[in-house]
Amino acid sequence: MQMQLHQLKYFVAVAELRHFTQAAERVGITQPSLSKQIHNLETGLGTPLFDRIRGDLTLTPAGEVLLPLAKRILADVETAERAVQELAGLRRGRVRLGATPSLVTSLAPPVLRRFHDVHPNVELRVEESGSQDLVRELLRGELDLAMIILPEQGADPGLFVEPILRESLVVASVEPLPATDARGELPITGLRDQPLVMFRSGYDLRDATLQACRQAGFEPTLAVEGGELDAVLSFVAAGLGIALVPGIVATRRPGIRITPLAPPGVRRTIALARRRDAEPTHAGRELRRIMLDFVHAAAATDSLPPGVEPLGASQDGQRPSATSIAR
Repeated sequence: MQMQLHQLKYFVAVAELRHFTQAAERVGITQPSLSKQIHNLETGLGTPLFDRIRGDLTLTPAGEVLLPLAKRILADVETAERAVQELAGLRRGRVRLGATPSLVTSLAPPVLRRFHDVHPNVELRVEESGSQDLVRELLRGELDLAMIILPEQGADPGLFVEPILRESLVVASVEPLPATDARGELPITGLRDQPLVMFRSGYDLRDATLQACRQAGFEPTLAVEGGELDAVLSFVAAGLGIALVPGIVATRRPGIRITPLAPPGVRRTIALARRRDAEPTHAGRELRRIMLDFVHAAAATDSLPPGVEPLGASQDGQRPSATSIAR
């Protein structure tokens, strides 16, 4: 059988809303028409996609398999349509950028401002989340480009990544920390007896903190657990504990004292990422160019935040080269 794109669109709507009437309203058709198209899709596939038991609508195993594939197909079709429209001279469109919370509040605003000044008719959509979530959205075709933190084991093989910056984590606290050395730096072991404010599960900063403590031979004492970036900094400012945070954001938070970590410290690599098997649109390529130009100019004028340095720049100041990192 041949699945139709509109059938996949209807299937995704029902799967997300778990309600036929609401799904019909979303896609702009009547509920009987939507039900018929879902029935035709199930008949063509030879298996039901939904279980309808006592008013509850759930996905069957076949539906669970089809859902991420259907989302990816629809996203690829949308990307292809936008790419063709741009080639035809339509100077509109949309760029979907993902970024971690620290980068949304630091690097993204000036870059997006420059992009908007040059391309005011292109719609910008920003998704703020942890790197693990952003990678999943990239692979599903829900983002065009993302600024992520590279894990130590390397990027997902389905992504093409360009390391652009390296940042150091610092200790955020309200009071001076007693274990600092003569240079005012805190060894990782100085976190042993301090209550830590910990990020939620799935946050890259949580993994980095736990790994650093465990490599130093101890398990941290948690004062508060489960916060996002703003919540963690607010808990620190309230005196609930200390936290390892990116220096790129901590220096702008009033009421918080910043203490650098003693060498080797904890460092992270910031990279641009996109799907390997999808050619970026013209707008996506332009956003990447403006972002790399901004980083290059900031490095050349020594205006990057403390603890942040460019990656891949050669002696003559050329911008970072593309690097493919496999897991």
